[in-house]
Amino acid sequence: MMTIELQDVLHEFGAEYLSRHRLPVHHFKAINAIERCRTSELGGHVEECEECGHVKISYNSCRNRHCPKCQKLSSAQWTERRKDQLLPVQYFHTVFTLPDLLNPIIRFNQKELYGLLFKAASETLLELARDKKYLGAEIGFTAVLHTWGQTLVEHPHLHCIVPGGGLSAAGNWISAKQDFFIPVKVLSRKFKGKFLAFLRQSFERKELKFNEEQNPPQANQGFNSLINQLYSMEWVVFCKESFKNSGLVIEYLGRYTHRVAISNRRIKSIHEGKVAFEWKDRKDGNKLKLMHLDGIEFLRRFLLHILPVRFMKIRHYGLLCNRNRPKIMRCQAQLNSLRTINSLARLSARELVLKLFGIDMQKCPCCDSGKMKTSRRFDYNSRHLLQ
Repeated sequence: MMTIELQDVLHEFGAEYLSRHRLPVHHFKAINAIERCRTSELGGHVEECEECGHVKISYNSCRNRHCPKCQKLSSAQWTERRKDQLLPVQYFHTVFTLPDLLNPIIRFNQKELYGLLFKAASETLLELARDKKYLGAEIGFTAVLHTWGQTLVEHPHLHCIVPGGGLSAAGNWISAKQDFFIPVKVLSRKFKGKFLAFLRQSFERKELKFNEEQNPPQANQGFNSLINQLYSMEWVVFCKESFKNSGLVIEYLGRYTHRVAISNRRIKSIHEGKVAFEWKDRKDGNKLKLMHLDGIEFLRRFLLHILPVRFMKIRHYGLLCNRNRPKIMRCQAQLNSLRTINSLARLSARELVLKLFGIDMQKCPCCDSGKMKTSRRFDYNSRHLLQ
């Protein structure tokens, strides 16, 4: 059975989609990169075995952060760099979700509203953790933005991985209780209040864009009505089951930090103008189901999740900020878990692939004993072999 990838969907429907829609430059660049990834369009190199003479052509990857082919190594490298900051405590997983009512505004203001999501969630966690009623300590955490649901609809939410404890004002480690140290309802209400306050400030400063069909009075009236609706709702903040050890945290981070809206393995077929892909129905016991979407609609949904240029979707707060490296080392010392610098984080891509995945990229796939050496390169401009 032939494997279908996102690249195939773009080849099939990309030209038609571009003819129908005017896209922002960063959307066009993402499409262009994914279409050309690991093809002769991006250049590559020729390798030859020193023993048997076997020849292999390897094409360059696009390295676009939205490309499903280019995330495995990036994820492994990022994960290795974070291992130095692990603590021997349980970790909590908290998810902050924005209501669907905000999706129309987010569409026109991704950078601003995703930024407010990070700001509101981080301030909520840091401020409540400092309160002696809950923990009375400075905590640290990593936040990862995901913007999609299983069917590629808009579903912006923030995954926060929080160590179970923090440093007191006197610099002593304080351990959290077995359950998450801040009640979910308290988190939810504070998060809602902060986000809506920040949103109103952005509106009053005229930093938000709206549908071009709306004149200023209509935009004002619609915004105030929306804010009232949002205040009357219960916002979803979800605390998942905690990680019992740091190894499970690394496993989770490795899977989720560099995830894209849809992986290639979920795309099953392209037939009669439709794309079939697998999705997990969480309302039906996480059953795997197949969804068929018109190819143009599939691309529309995928492009909803192309992030603004240079927008950081992974951020570290509190003790886990780079500037707080001495504090995290103090925590490790008090918990008897001082770590040496992780040597894996300094390995080359080839060495890291061998160490983590057991794949020797230099080993000849033909004779299984010789080494593959790069003999020639070709670039994406000339596409001619270069000595």
